Amino acid sequence: MTAAQIRQQFLDFFVSKGHHIVPSAPIVLKNDPTLMFTNAGMNQFKDIFLGNKQPQWTRVADTQKCLRVSGKHNDLEEVGIDTYHHTMFEMLGNWSFGDYFKEEAIAWSWELLTEVYKLPKDRLYVTVFEGSEAENLPMDSEAFDFWKRHIAEDRILLGNKKDNFWEMGETGPCGPCTEIHVDCRTDAERAAVPGKDLVNNDHPQVIEIWNNVFMQFNRMKDRSLVPLPAQHVDTGMGFERLVRVIQGKQSNYDTDVFTPLIRATEQLCGKKYGQTEKTDIAFRVIADHIRAISFTIADGQLPANTGAGYVIRRILRRAVRYYFSFLDVKQPLLHELVPILAEEFRTVFPELINQLDFVKKVVFEEETSFLRTLGNGLERFETTSTTTTTTTTKKIDGVAAFELSDTYGLPLDLIKLLAAEKGLVVDEEGFERELKQQKERSRAATKLDTGDWSVLDEQPTGIFVGYTELATDAKVLKYRQITAKGKEQYQIVLDKTPFYAESGGQVGDTGTLYFGDEAIAVTDTKKENDLIVHFTDQLPAHPEAAVKAEVDALKRRDIARHHSATHLLHAALRQVLGTHVAQKGSLVNAEYLRFDFSHFAKVTDEELASIEAIVNEKIRENIPVIIREMPRDEAMKLGAMALFGEKYGDTVRVVTIDPAYSLELCGGTHVGHTGELGLFKFLSEGAVAAGVRRVEAVTGAKAEAYVNEQIAQLKEIKAAVKNPKEPAKAVETLVAEKSALEKQLAALELKQVQQAAASLPQKAETVNGVQFVGTVVDASSADAVRLYANVLKDLLTAPFAAVLCANVGGKAQVAVLLSDDLVKVKGLNAQKIIKEQVAGLIKGGGGGQPSMANAGGQDVSQFPTVIEKVKSIL
Repeated sequence: MTAAQIRQQFLDFFVSKGHHIVPSAPIVLKNDPTLMFTNAGMNQFKDIFLGNKQPQWTRVADTQKCLRVSGKHNDLEEVGIDTYHHTMFEMLGNWSFGDYFKEEAIAWSWELLTEVYKLPKDRLYVTVFEGSEAENLPMDSEAFDFWKRHIAEDRILLGNKKDNFWEMGETGPCGPCTEIHVDCRTDAERAAVPGKDLVNNDHPQVIEIWNNVFMQFNRMKDRSLVPLPAQHVDTGMGFERLVRVIQGKQSNYDTDVFTPLIRATEQLCGKKYGQTEKTDIAFRVIADHIRAISFTIADGQLPANTGAGYVIRRILRRAVRYYFSFLDVKQPLLHELVPILAEEFRTVFPELINQLDFVKKVVFEEETSFLRTLGNGLERFETTSTTTTTTTTKKIDGVAAFELSDTYGLPLDLIKLLAAEKGLVVDEEGFERELKQQKERSRAATKLDTGDWSVLDEQPTGIFVGYTELATDAKVLKYRQITAKGKEQYQIVLDKTPFYAESGGQVGDTGTLYFGDEAIAVTDTKKENDLIVHFTDQLPAHPEAAVKAEVDALKRRDIARHHSATHLLHAALRQVLGTHVAQKGSLVNAEYLRFDFSHFAKVTDEELASIEAIVNEKIRENIPVIIREMPRDEAMKLGAMALFGEKYGDTVRVVTIDPAYSLELCGGTHVGHTGELGLFKFLSEGAVAAGVRRVEAVTGAKAEAYVNEQIAQLKEIKAAVKNPKEPAKAVETLVAEKSALEKQLAALELKQVQQAAASLPQKAETVNGVQFVGTVVDASSADAVRLYANVLKDLLTAPFAAVLCANVGGKAQVAVLLSDDLVKVKGLNAQKIIKEQVAGLIKGGGGGQPSMANAGGQDVSQFPTVIEKVKSIL
């Protein structure tokens, strides 16, 4: 049975049990501040479990893309080492929202595994919650009794709170769970050691396959448990593990989920999987990581230096490190695997095949960039191994090792290997100390302390009325205090609100909540899953009082202008640049708009002018902006554009600006007619990431202000060049004259320095067999000091060293020069001398190369000391 057939049988089985099949949510989470990525099948149903949303169906099933890179058994650096943990994986799940509970969930899981998939019953074990005295929780005897109908009692094992009580987080819905484990060992191994002794003991062949969570409680801030108003079933079965068991493999990577990727990697690198442990780990890392990278990019998260983007960059770089170090591949490889992956998931997760060229390009550019970084890292290691190693212990210190890892991408095991080749060891304790400090800094920067909700009304969620109203009468449903980065704030939820919550690139509204005579400023509005949360710096004296919620109307109007402008812009970009253009991100606020889109070349000035002209033409046409709600399938048939990585419901909002021009799915706020935008002007264009460009623009009064500012600057320029008829030509002439004068000045300065430097060798003295010059020179800039050093280099006889000092406008400038033999044979380093011996003396800083380096500082009185210090090193 193929993996595709196994997946389909799961979905078909639960359809037969009355479940509705829902699509996978994007792997990148947009409106959940507690998570970067979808890490479990339940994430998209979180609001239902929290009681913030009513379910459309009480029974659903799905296969969900998940990403885990931290936590139990899922540390990134361990993935690929074993054969059954992954970063990106599929989670098969069936869900009940206040419908069926333990009896049906247990019966159906047993039926599917043993009757449909035909797994041998004598290889299966189940666990149930044993209870917890500390939590005053009894054993889950209900689950135990239901299991006795299907499996022998000696195969029902009791599990502790760690293994058999599932919690969403520090607070939130939770409850006991029952797991199903399968023993994949040989008959001889099973006869020697019973499988029940190995359950939940990290045995690679006795593994958990399915978890049924019974959500019964809500965990409060004080750690107490409160019964939920409705009981839910949340199940998850790891697809990759299931396929492995059904196909009778000893490793997830031996199944047809991964073998196409491994075979393709063999072709690309010329090595075979199954030969050595080191290369096998590399094959597994690549096969796992390309999935996480590709699907996350397809869902809208580009590699970056912070947040979720940094996680994806780390995963990609780990894969590159493995093929670079262990498969001897020194050119980009991962991008070649993207088409194979896209084809495999064409019918399951079509977002990848639909963006194949874009994802492949992004991966290629990231690989290429990091391979350069790796090369620089190896060069850096050579410097580090000589400059940071103590002669007594032959140890590379932890700070330097961590820099090699964090900045240059060299993994610790590679650093240790390179060090061993030089007879050195790495200070691993120091490395781990630096790593721990970095993690603590990262956690501190994002730490959010959230209190329990104070609930005034059990109504599940607030209604958004802000498409048609900017003020409304409301009441507070609940509120809580939060602390972020040391600042205390409050979150307030209303039964209805005109405040738009940050979503789809549009910023959240600000405004005021009026509780009688008391005015509470709303500083921001955000979504927490589907809950609209108003941020304030204080609570009203009487939260239970009636409230009038009023949006800042002027600010909203400017935001709406910029949002409608993004739709006009998107269509114009596709018209001028091509239909490959797709939105990859946006920011819409009252001041300007920012729009990211897929395109592989700089947008020329001529193209920008054409795009701007089209947008302004559509503004002058004063086209009505028509907004309708309709079934998603109907919108797709009309040709409405949807954004990859967004989660759309069955009913969608379609924004039309002339059906032949712009038709997009959008939940944002808009103007009534395009004429309200007044004017559209570009501010900038540039690259954001591989294959992604960014433009910024303004409309309305902001565009007028920008144009007026440009005109004012032009007037100033014209006045400065005596108001010529052709100011552009006059400025060009001025620039050309300036360039010519600079060249003349540089030539004169070089001649002056050559003449002055010619006498410097006469000041040389011999120090320990080295020709040494230490003097103060007359220089007008730091560049002139370096010029002195470059000229002097050709006048001295090796071995030589020089330290040149200059007072440049009251600031100290110092250059240190060493002959190549002093660097290579004697191990001297000008950069190290500058940083460690010179910079501190002149109260400044500097850097450079081993043979020549320079520093700038505040204290010119220390020149004699600097010269003597460098001389003493010789």
